[in-house]
Amino acid sequence: MEGLSFGLSLFERAKAVEDQRRIAAWYISHAASAVVKFKVDPPTFSTSYKASGFLRLPYAEIVEPFDVFYDGPNKRSRIDYYNGLTKTFQRGDIGSYGVSYKVAFMTTDSVNNKLSCFLVNGTQDAPFGPQTIFPDTTGFTVVGVDIIDGQACEKWQEVIVNGEKTSTYTLWVNSATLKPVRYEMMGYDSLLGSHYDKYILDYTDYQPETIFPDGIFTPGNISCTGFPGPGADHYITLNPMQEFVHHIDEHTKTMFMQFKEKHSKKYVHKEEHANRENIFRQNIRYINSKNRAGLPYQMSINHLADRSDSELKMLRGFRRTKNYPGGLPFNKTEFAGMQIPDQFDWRLYGAVTPVKDQAVCGSCWSFGTTGTIEGAYFVKTKKLLRLSQQELIDCSWGEGNNGCDGGEDFRSYDWIMKKGGITTEDQYGQYLAVDGNCKANLVKPEVQLSGYVNVTPYDQDALRIAIATKGPISVGIDAAHKSLSFYANGVYYEPACGNKPDDLDHAVLAVGYGTLDGEPYWLVKNSWSTYWGNDGYVLMSQKDNNCGVATSPTYPIIA
Repeated sequence: MEGLSFGLSLFERAKAVEDQRRIAAWYISHAASAVVKFKVDPPTFSTSYKASGFLRLPYAEIVEPFDVFYDGPNKRSRIDYYNGLTKTFQRGDIGSYGVSYKVAFMTTDSVNNKLSCFLVNGTQDAPFGPQTIFPDTTGFTVVGVDIIDGQACEKWQEVIVNGEKTSTYTLWVNSATLKPVRYEMMGYDSLLGSHYDKYILDYTDYQPETIFPDGIFTPGNISCTGFPGPGADHYITLNPMQEFVHHIDEHTKTMFMQFKEKHSKKYVHKEEHANRENIFRQNIRYINSKNRAGLPYQMSINHLADRSDSELKMLRGFRRTKNYPGGLPFNKTEFAGMQIPDQFDWRLYGAVTPVKDQAVCGSCWSFGTTGTIEGAYFVKTKKLLRLSQQELIDCSWGEGNNGCDGGEDFRSYDWIMKKGGITTEDQYGQYLAVDGNCKANLVKPEVQLSGYVNVTPYDQDALRIAIATKGPISVGIDAAHKSLSFYANGVYYEPACGNKPDDLDHAVLAVGYGTLDGEPYWLVKNSWSTYWGNDGYVLMSQKDNNCGVATSPTYPIIA
């Protein structure tokens, strides 16, 4: 705790902590009534300061460090995020309407983490000026005292009602020094009967009357270009803190309207619309915060941006059996001496069918199964067929699959071998995204299997050989992380991703592999539509078998 010497014994530290607590409790009991009783002016802050802290977005599961350099008299400011991985500059002293810069690492299909600078000139309707990290306290009134992070604090508050929404803004300042400690927004929607928003700014350092060195408010020796993609999201990409300090939310409404139009979203009543807009708000905050973190990949808004965590979970329908599923072992020794290419992509050879959307059905296992069979059939015959996922969903219950509630590739292989083959989508009918009536007896099987192979678990070299020689491979991954839901491009690496058999909850198709800027990846086809990822694909990092791509791969043997 602040103020404690590391040289003290454990007993002395505990006693000192208890003394601080007693002092704080005494302060609250004796000072609370006095603070409320006497009218005082709300706290104000220096027009020139340096500050640090954390932006906390509980609903988006984000804790983002920031550093602020504010020079109000000269109309300039700079805010760094994630310890300088992203820097934003607000210059009201340049030009008629100011200029905003952003320096960040850019990741695209062809480059990975390239340091880049973007600038946008202000306009008469949208000028740029310095960005403070503290709220305008004009309408705040003192409502009591609290203990925040061990500090006795005055509690100041403003409540704003707008229709069904009530927004409560609370600022805590240290009672002795009047330094800012915390700023919190809590939003309640009477239409939904619940809290719709919450964010917190925790201030860990505040140095007023700061004199700044030359050059701190310029991007440095880097060429700046126009910002890619104009639009409503400039508020949160060029100056993210505007949303949280000045309560600017117009961009969310504009982006949500564009999102609804693009993806033909319709909601049955006013309550659902409000709920979806709130989910959308938290998801875009999550996406933009993660994009400021200098990750080796980028995220973007896609058709999933209005879905809750429980709805996103429905997309993951891979059910891993703990017992040995059967199948033949992969004999890597038979490929000894064979020259395996450093990069491979089965799409270039015509072995991969177009990306589909599994929709609100946990049928990913059927897409992984049909994808690897389509590829293996192409390798053998040079013909590409579109096989029926719906047939597997409707008909393979007897082998242990559960339709839209999950399944496994090997159970599908077993059903296909038992039934005598799998048919095409043209014969069986289109994919429905629901459990339907089995029509296997009414169609002709087109592809027969004689068995299937389990690629050696955790052996990435074996998986590369299998992809290059056998065709696209069905793999299971841990897809339980929101970062994957909004992946756009770059090499996806999620430190929290599991790679044990019990971690795998989503089936996908590994169609290739390669390296981007020295980072080895698996080229993976998903079944979340072409709106997701890079036209429906993701580059999954091979580092530490991230997300378990090499944990449980399989491929079929065409009869």
